[in-house]
Amino acid sequence: QVQLVESGGGLVQPGGSLRLSCAGSGFTFSLYDMSWYRQGPGKEREFVAMITSPGSRTNYADSVKGRFTISRDNAKNTVYLQMNSLKPEDAAVYYCNAVNKLFSKDYWGQGTQVTVSS
Repeated sequence: QVQLVESGGGLVQPGGSLRLSCAGSGFTFSLYDMSWYRQGPGKEREFVAMITSPGSRTNYADSVKGRFTISRDNAKNTVYLQMNSLKPEDAAVYYCNAVNKLFSKDYWGQGTQVTVSS
């Protein structure tokens, strides 16, 4: 059974930091490109960051460049999102996504809530 389990969300003040984690199981994690998406209140889900399966390339949404860092540990089947200098507009449910285009597989986690408020 494929699972992606996000953790690390919570309430943080503007300017603060959080690190999200997403643990994968039930599939060969190292063969999947991993991404983070988010969906704020009343908004559509949007791309945040991506890291390729060997971890050699990353990509970020313009809105988070320089503040967020995505990384992965294939030995732990886990992808991370370090979020610094958080802003109120970063508040959203953050979702983990695993994609393998060769196998046409696409998996999503259940999400973790991030609230940025003073």
